[in-house]
Amino acid sequence: MTTCVVIKKNNEIAIASDSLVTFGDTRLSHAYEANNKMFQVGNSWIALAGTAAHFPVMRKLLTGMAEDCKLNDRDEVFDTFSKVHQILKEQFFLNTKEEDDDPYESSQIAALVANPFGIFGVYSYREVFSFDRFWGIGSGRNFALGAMYAAYDKCQTAYEVAEIGVQAGAEFDKSSAGPFRIVSFPMETIDLQK
Repeated sequence: MTTCVVIKKNNEIAIASDSLVTFGDTRLSHAYEANNKMFQVGNSWIALAGTAAHFPVMRKLLTGMAEDCKLNDRDEVFDTFSKVHQILKEQFFLNTKEEDDDPYESSQIAALVANPFGIFGVYSYREVFSFDRFWGIGSGRNFALGAMYAAYDKCQTAYEVAEIGVQAGAEFDKSSAGPFRIVSFPMETIDLQK
């Protein structure tokens, strides 16, 4: 399905993804379509894993939220994705059903958020995690996580770690492939006095 990663290192943030889309046993490589699994919303970059239907919906939805799309800290990400869930149900006809004993409705989404203030992961029930070093999503994430763990202390930049992560995902996961998209930028601090 995909390999997407986020990294924070030495006051730098990086986010990266592969570019392969699969439909069952069929592979749609970058040679046939410019498969872009990341998009920018304000000062944030979003990477998605899962069904290809999420990509146009989430791009349109998040960019269309304007000032209501706030992603600079864990609480803002949670609040924004809670609003997103409601919009997905009402305007995009999201099927929220996963398992009968689920504690909450599912948004059916796994996403990574990277901006100058941090790196975050968002999962189906709107769980939001704020990561201190790195993380990954998608079918190639375990390969990426292992490679990034082994390389993190040896690399100087978040960009280098991101590149290693997506390369490992593509090397070993049958549903991930290059070319890779990697974006990096400097970190900023949030003034908590405001």
